[in-house]
Formats: sequence, C-alpha cells, structure tokens
Amino acid sequence: MSRSQIACRAAVGAAVLLAGTAFTGSVAAAAPPPAPGHSKHVLLISVDGLHQSDLTKYVSRHPGSALARLVARGVDFTRAQTPVPSDSFPGTVAQLTGGNPKTTGIYYDDAYNRALLPAGTTSCAHAEPGAEVDLTEDMDKNSKEIDAGQGLSGLPGSVLSMTGNPSTVIDPAKLPVDPTTCTPVSPGDYLQVNTVFQVAKQAGLHTAWSDKHPVYEILNGPGGATPSIDDLFTPEINSQAAGAAPGTDWTKDNAKTQQYDGYKVRAVLNEIDGYGHARTRQTGEPAIFGMNFQSVSTAQKLPTSDGKAGGYLPGGDPGPLLASALDFVDSQIGRIVSELDRQHHADDTTVILSAKHGQSPIDPSTLERIDDKPIIDGLDVAWAAVHRGAAPLVAHSVDDDAMILWLSDHSQSAADFAAKYLRDHSGSGTDINGRPVRAAASGTSSIHAGADAAAFFGTSVSDPRVPDVFAVARPGVVYTGGKSKIAEHGGASADDRNVPIVVVGAGVSRHGTGAEPVETTSIAPTILSLLGLNPTSLQAVRAERTPVLPVSGGGATTGFLTGLRFLTDAVALNGSR
Repeated sequence: MSRSQIACRAAVGAAVLLAGTAFTGSVAAAAPPPAPGHSKHVLLISVDGLHQSDLTKYVSRHPGSALARLVARGVDFTRAQTPVPSDSFPGTVAQLTGGNPKTTGIYYDDAYNRALLPAGTTSCAHAEPGAEVDLTEDMDKNSKEIDAGQGLSGLPGSVLSMTGNPSTVIDPAKLPVDPTTCTPVSPGDYLQVNTVFQVAKQAGLHTAWSDKHPVYEILNGPGGATPSIDDLFTPEINSQAAGAAPGTDWTKDNAKTQQYDGYKVRAVLNEIDGYGHARTRQTGEPAIFGMNFQSVSTAQKLPTSDGKAGGYLPGGDPGPLLASALDFVDSQIGRIVSELDRQHHADDTTVILSAKHGQSPIDPSTLERIDDKPIIDGLDVAWAAVHRGAAPLVAHSVDDDAMILWLSDHSQSAADFAAKYLRDHSGSGTDINGRPVRAAASGTSSIHAGADAAAFFGTSVSDPRVPDVFAVARPGVVYTGGKSKIAEHGGASADDRNVPIVVVGAGVSRHGTGAEPVETTSIAPTILSLLGLNPTSLQAVRAERTPVLPVSGGGATTGFLTGLRFLTDAVALNGSR
C-alpha cells in the first residue's frame, strides 16, 4: 500500500464531535469540573506482562496499596483479553486504535509484507516485492544509546532531554520501501487506521505518550506531515544499560529495567505538572497521555536477577524478583496518582490501567524451552528436497511463544507443506530445571495454514501482511535456543491474553467488578468517549464495531470519583510507598 493510499484511509472519518469539555492549555489550580460523564484528561498506564491474576493477588495481599485503591474505586474488568498475537505492537496499537491486526495491519513488531520492497531499495521498477517490516530497536540510528543516536551528552541522566519527535532518530534507510513512490514507509504511515491521538489533535487537544522504542512513532498514525502526538518520549530500552556489562541492555537486569521505567515515570510526572516530558516548556496536562512499564515483564522472563529468582513459584504466586517488580510498579503508580492530586487534577483525570500483553507460562512446571532454529532450518531443507532450485520456503519467521511464518511461496500447497512438517517434527529443548525435553509437533497445539490462517485472523489470503502459518504453541512452550528466559509472550494462550483493565476517575460512575468479557481494543473508544469525543471517529472502531467499555451506571460514585484522592490518602498512610 502506498503512502498516499494510507493517507486516504486516515482522512476517512476525520470529523470529530467535541461535547462538553474544552482543553485549557494550562494547569489551573482550581479547574472547573468536567461535564457530566466526561473527563478532561485520560492517563493510560500499561504494565506489560501483568495478568489479571497478578493484580487480583496483589490487591488481596496489599489492601493499602495504590493498585488496591485503583481497583476499589474504579471498574475492574476481570475478563479482559488482548488481541492475538499478544505482542507489544499489536497490543499497543489495539489500545490506541480500537482494532485487531486484521484491521490495523499490525501482526507483530517484526513482521513481513508481501507488497512492500526491502529496506534500502532505490531502484523500484523491477524490484521483487516482499519485505521485512521491523518495528524494533533495529530502526534506531544508534540502538546502543538510550537516546537512539540523538547525540545527547551525559546519558543516561540527560535522557529526559531526548526529542519528543522520535522520527528524527529513526534511520530511513532501514525502513521498507513503497513500490509506488519508491520512498521509505514510516512507522506511522505503515499503520492502516487512525489513532486516538489523531482524533484528539483534530479536536485541538494536547497529547503525549512514553514508550520503549522510537518506532512507537507508529502511534502518530498515517497520513500526517505533523505528528499527532505533541510529546512522544521513547528512550531505547534495548540500548546498553548504564553501569552494566558490555552487551547488557536495560531488560537483562531487573534493577536496570526499574531505573529505565523511572525515566518514563518522571516524564509523566512532568506532564501532570503541565510541562513537556523534559520539563523545559509549559504545555498543560495532556488530554491523552501515558506510558508502559517493563519491570514486571522482565521479572517474569529472567531466570534470576539481582540475586533473586525470577518468574513464578509453583502454584502461580510471584517469585522474589517478580514480587519486587510489582512493589516497584505499585509505588510508581502511587507517585503518579499523588501528583494528580497535588496538581488539582484528581477530579478531572481518568486513569486506565491495563497491559499490552501477558506472559506465559505462569506455572513454571509447564515450561518447555524449544530451539526453533533447527525446526525452521529443517523445514527449508525439506522444501528444497522436493523443490530443487526454489528459494528457501520461510521468508520470515517470528517465534516467541507461537510460530508465525511468512513463506516465499504464498500458495495453499506451500502453507500445507509447512503445517505438515511442523506437525510431524519433534523439537528439543529444556524444562525449568534445564533438563532435556522432547516436544512433539514442534511444540504446537494447533496450526493454521494458508486460507485457514487468514480466516483465523478474520482477513483473506489477499492481505499482504497476514502470516501464511500461525502455529499456536502448547501452554508453557517458549521458542528459544538458550536458557536465558523462562517466559515469553506473542501467542494466543490465556497466560498471554488475560490482562487487567481498570478504569477509575472522572467520568466513571460505576465501580466494582466488571464480569463481562471485554477486549483491550475497547480502551481506544473509551478514551474518546471519556473526553467527550466521538468514538466512531476511529476507523477501526467503525470497521470492527468496537464497543466502549461500560464505565457508567451500576453503583455511582459521587463527583466522578474524587476517589483518586482516596488513592493519595492511601499512599500517605503507607509511608510514601
């Protein structure tokens, strides 16, 4: 798809209905209350890896915590699920567009597109289509630096001075190329639908966001010369961690992950105070803003860190490292809520707590770490044996806790060949204790191939982005050749998908447990609805009929939850947790 075609999609539904509230553009000590049913600001916090079961246990055991107060004073949707694949990019995009991969076009953070040309293509007339679309740290100008190559001095302490326009630290030579224009396709233009930030921007509202790679520029959405996120802070998480051994990024040591998350918390606090993330200019508290935490996710994945065992104990309770990470996140959320109260925004801000994805497995006894490389290599060898001279069958694969394959031959017969090979093959790996395991059917429980894979995602085989094979792994299977991680995400298991959604604050007149099944896609239209904007301004919401979360009725709270003040009271009572 060309950039101009994508831009046309973005233009559809640009009309925005603004009802009841107006953005003042400054921090008012005594701001007027929001109109009934509406909020002036929505703060979205994603705690990556957090399961609903984690939240339930934490709240039960820490009744005075910030998380417990959020749950007590808001709506806790206990049957929420992420899209499939449950990975960072489809998860984030779902929360902020309202769409699943079939609509957004985002199947994974490292995917493949049969219609685009490889990065670096400069002569497009006769180039063969088919390109990796890499939405990871690989796109940075310098992925070894936390500023992604901006060139700041004094890092990492100076990282808050990082640009709020991360497109400037993305290397265009690493982006896939549009065959129509023969120009690189930016992450924002790669997205097929508009975002909440675009709708807010069209309504004249100020927006901000903090995330883990510059390629989260994708959230600016397609078709805009001017970014729709006014302040996008994206310190590179996979850069060299300060003070760590060479080659150690911020995810390989949980204390370092917490340090990294602390930079984004500071950015959010500055934004609550009415400044940009760097605190160098006054902007007013954003209408839509937020961040994601990585500390829980790395504590789930690392076997050990900082002298503590990672992951879960038998029975599903958090182990020492994960318990520490949960305490850290709780303390930081407490800081954020306290700052909302201090700046007199407790009554006009809604907080939404969720997660891009969960993590699998919760039960460590089910872990099977399977080396996927011999499986993929063996599939290519088997294909070559019956198709002499043909290109390797697997054009691109991503195997975390699912097997996702794009094939060089897009026929049904090739997809069936791959599926049969995976079913007939046994993988080898290790369990939680490092003992060898032998996994039948390549560790998979079901395999969707060709038209069946497209149908699984709700699209057609003509979709140039849809995988040719989507193999659902058995619960507990993690595709890795080493022993450096004990959990992963990106698949379709309950451990991957069952995450929290808690909504609390202005515009919320319901509290308690929301037992109805919901998806994280509903966060996007809910954000707009809370702000008094039209949820159907989102193209994905119209395409998928994504509902707004039911956050009103059934147990009203006075004054739209002055309960955010109860949260800060709890923080004070617990000695600045």
